[in-house]
Amino acid sequence: WQLVESGGGSVQPGGSLRLSCAASGYDRRSCMGWFRQAPGKAREGVAVIYTGDGDRYYADSVKGRFTISEDNDKNTVFVQMNSLKPEDTAVYYCAADVFAACQSRRQMGSALRPDFAWWGQGTQVTVS
Repeated sequence: WQLVESGGGSVQPGGSLRLSCAASGYDRRSCMGWFRQAPGKAREGVAVIYTGDGDRYYADSVKGRFTISEDNDKNTVFVQMNSLKPEDTAVYYCAADVFAACQSRRQMGSALRPDFAWWGQGTQVTVS
């Protein structure tokens, strides 16, 4: 797949942003997710959606603030980020994987593990 993110930017604490990820070569039986990497830190899973059944997973740090969604007609996945905090500052990446890998990860309780097969180029989110 080719994944292209958009929607990053700068916002004050408490503000909102919506990131979009347009996917080409999209397979409904797959999972897609948002990950982030702050300077000096490891990449971490933020939110993942299973595009076949709509199952969603969130990092504890963003539960209640971030919402992942999809538009299957447009092959696009979104993450709505509300009540943003300075610690949300990072480069945000969209990622996708095939059905088998998605299922394996979910069965192992590791839906947010950042080892997806395809990645976008990333978009900067700065909260200050």
